[in-house]
Amino acid sequence: MQGRIVKALAGFYYVEYQGHLYQTRARGNFRQKGQTPYVGDWVEFSAPEHSEGYILAIKERHNALVRPPIVNIDQAVVVMSAKEPDFNANLLDRFLVLLAYKKIKPLVYISKLDLLTDQGEMREIAERYRQIGYEFILSYEDLLPHLSHQVTVFMGQTGVGKSTLLNKLAPELQLETGEISESLGRGKHTTRAVSLFHVNQGLIADTPGFSALDYEVTTSEELNQAFPELAQVSLACKFRTCTHTHEPACAVKQAVETGEIWHQRYDNYLQLLSEIENRRETYKKVSKKK
Repeated sequence: MQGRIVKALAGFYYVEYQGHLYQTRARGNFRQKGQTPYVGDWVEFSAPEHSEGYILAIKERHNALVRPPIVNIDQAVVVMSAKEPDFNANLLDRFLVLLAYKKIKPLVYISKLDLLTDQGEMREIAERYRQIGYEFILSYEDLLPHLSHQVTVFMGQTGVGKSTLLNKLAPELQLETGEISESLGRGKHTTRAVSLFHVNQGLIADTPGFSALDYEVTTSEELNQAFPELAQVSLACKFRTCTHTHEPACAVKQAVETGEIWHQRYDNYLQLLSEIENRRETYKKVSKKK
């Protein structure tokens, strides 16, 4: 039989097949091959009547997230709060870079809009991202249609209201909703496991909250491609490997000056580029010591 893993817990993998859940374990030969089944995997499995089943083979994956371990994702909803914690464009761009690298379609959902006395600035930011090409969603009602017939993962910094949103989407989840830590300005970690749930003819997954975000982009070329507006304009740069920092005849810097590229996105690009270069230098120094 072939089904999809919808939950992994304590060494057991729960495989959905024709509306039924089967509790299975992975064969020992997966460890020998260095393979691990993940939530979202399509697998071949056996399930003898009245006994525990076994996963026999893992089908090829389209994409994968390392933290949390989940695979074959169609899209990701990045939940960002308008307030408590305040909206953070730099953190949002980090999520968008990760999703672009993983080739996962991003949707940006803004929570806690009701806490703003004036929503004008937030709506202006939303429009700027929409002009770049991102889906920016400001209401629960607008989010629902996007979930149909898709495998959707939800991600976001702790404390942004992700669990509250998921409880509204699927009340049966009964996820804990942690209070904001006043001293730290971020939420207490509340999400413990990864599972797929049926919502609006699609599948959704909750993921652990992030206090920080590790992304896998390691070169300036990969980072450039993860900013679609930079990638498009950079085709006119004099140098193919232009980093848009010091090079002459840089089309991106010119576009920032004219306002064609939003300066805040460019600033976030520069910060991420600096972090990539610093990691590379640190790696070189460590390698030389060995």
